[in-house]
Amino acid sequence: MSAMSAPSVARLVPATDVMDVAAAEDAAAAFLVALGIELDSEHLRATPGRMARAWAEMLTPRPFEMTTFPNEEAYDELVLARDIPFRSVCEHHLLPFTGRACVAYLPGDRILGLSKLARVVEHFACRPQTQERLTKQIADLLQEELQPRAVGVVMAAEHSCMTLRGVQATGSSTVTSTLLGKLRSDPRSRAEFMSLAGVTG
Repeated sequence: MSAMSAPSVARLVPATDVMDVAAAEDAAAAFLVALGIELDSEHLRATPGRMARAWAEMLTPRPFEMTTFPNEEAYDELVLARDIPFRSVCEHHLLPFTGRACVAYLPGDRILGLSKLARVVEHFACRPQTQERLTKQIADLLQEELQPRAVGVVMAAEHSCMTLRGVQATGSSTVTSTLLGKLRSDPRSRAEFMSLAGVTG
């Protein structure tokens, strides 16, 4: 491989070393008992451990390499991945929210391996979040790594903190977007992206 076509790699590794799953299991047991749930039955005896491992899994993104390549063909149209499934945890209630993301960019000098668009979504979703921050973090990382002419991220999600408690607005969804560069400044580019993303006005 020539130096001209060599990929550029940024490694994104989750900070799993701060997790203490054994302590989380003890805390889960205390939490359940505090809510009046007895742990004596065979069905519930191992629940604190299962809870701790499940939360550890949900909060641990897989490490990956943010591989970019030279845009040797000078491709200058949208690169867009839509219907990327994601799940995260509302940082206000620690209840899950799930949905789908559409991520796009207008390439500059470099392009990104397509699977990495989904990996970036997962990377930032695997932590307590607000949907607004999650949307912006994805866009900002793509802007930083690629220096593209534009970035667009649209996320639609159902929040169980809205559907299972409080207002109990079953079936409601929340849509957030972040647009950078030409997708923000040029109405025609913005309209094209929103149409491809399935956002109707």
